[in-house]
Amino acid sequence: MQYFSTNNPNHKVSLAEAVIKGLAPDNGLYMPERIPVLPEELVQTLPEMSFQEIGYAVISALFSEDLSESQIKELVDHTLTFDAPLVQVEDEVYSLELFHGPTLAFKDFGARFCSKLMSMLVEKSSKTLRVLVATSGDTGSAVANGFLGVDGVEVIILFPKGKVSPLQEKQFTTLGQNITALEVDGVFDDCQTLVKQAFLDRDLNEKLLLTSANSINIARWIPQCLYYFYAFSRLPKDGKKVVFAVPSGNFGNLGAGILAERMGLPIDQFVAATNVNKVVPDYLNGAAFQAQPSIPTVSNSMDVGNPSNFPRLISLFDGDENLFKEKVKGYFYNDGDTVQVIQLVQDKGYTLDPHGAVGYLGLKDFLAENSDYVGVFLETAHPGKFRDVVEEALGEKLVLPERLAAFLEGEKKVIPMEKTFGEFKGFLEGLV
Repeated sequence: MQYFSTNNPNHKVSLAEAVIKGLAPDNGLYMPERIPVLPEELVQTLPEMSFQEIGYAVISALFSEDLSESQIKELVDHTLTFDAPLVQVEDEVYSLELFHGPTLAFKDFGARFCSKLMSMLVEKSSKTLRVLVATSGDTGSAVANGFLGVDGVEVIILFPKGKVSPLQEKQFTTLGQNITALEVDGVFDDCQTLVKQAFLDRDLNEKLLLTSANSINIARWIPQCLYYFYAFSRLPKDGKKVVFAVPSGNFGNLGAGILAERMGLPIDQFVAATNVNKVVPDYLNGAAFQAQPSIPTVSNSMDVGNPSNFPRLISLFDGDENLFKEKVKGYFYNDGDTVQVIQLVQDKGYTLDPHGAVGYLGLKDFLAENSDYVGVFLETAHPGKFRDVVEEALGEKLVLPERLAAFLEGEKKVIPMEKTFGEFKGFLEGLV
């Protein structure tokens, strides 16, 4: 299997190059040259399969030309060490809980897969692999913990000063070892821009082996499709159509769901639910796609004004924007909506985090217009990761899971940095 750039379909590379490079030299994202479609019989037997068995089947379809059966099994077993339960919140509304991993966020799936695959691919390299990561919250903690202590790999995390929840911050600024945190005086989009500039700087790339573990990297992005297959297999459908509502920032998670659908999973609709950083809902509702400066919100992991994975979404629909807009409906919500629905759903006996709250709102609005569906919203992080927002909304204290509370005990260690590429490049050159 080869992987092409979304900016140039004629530029194709191997799996190893796509994973290690992360971003194509023309600034495009890598995509598999063909998307395998699973046999219908296999899709029908998903309910009888374990999460791991589903993982073997899906990852084999995508990677069997490049990885051995034993490598695929090792990858899946390393990734799927925790469950992603489907929890009924009310009639026809289910939460897919993706926060049962080490850092209590959905990105644990992709980060664990990515770290294991990268370590397989660089085993014979004499160069240290430097993983550059821009984060608005959960990516940093998931990648840092996924790569912690991995031989031959150093992780450099860029995060916007004062715009990441204190608990999220602690999860990647207190680890030490092969993890370095850079506190950038700017917003998430500035961090993301610095990372992209580093990948496109020829001089830097001659001196250092650089890669990314953001969702722009296929090794982080692709494995997220697994929990869509798993959730679908466990969902009581009763003859109804299926819709997945995805709280969205950089749009890798939604893209992974669409990948699952392209592989033959019969998902009828998707909902792209955002906060007021709404460039994609605006696009889906008829406006031109226009990147905007990001706006801070209580659902900070979605504060993205220029979603990196947007070209991937277009590619998944073979450039057919009409098909894209038919399959995906866009909704957005402000902080008041988000806080209010956290309160409302608590009364139903379920605690939402601010991102799951946005997904729930999108799902409810879709179901209000489409009664023949059963819906799943993605609960992407444990509410305790956004304790300040959730406690203020509910007027009560949250009990943190033990492993989340443990992060608070660590000492924060960061390197402050301006948002200029010159300063960032100088830091990287100092690593040589």
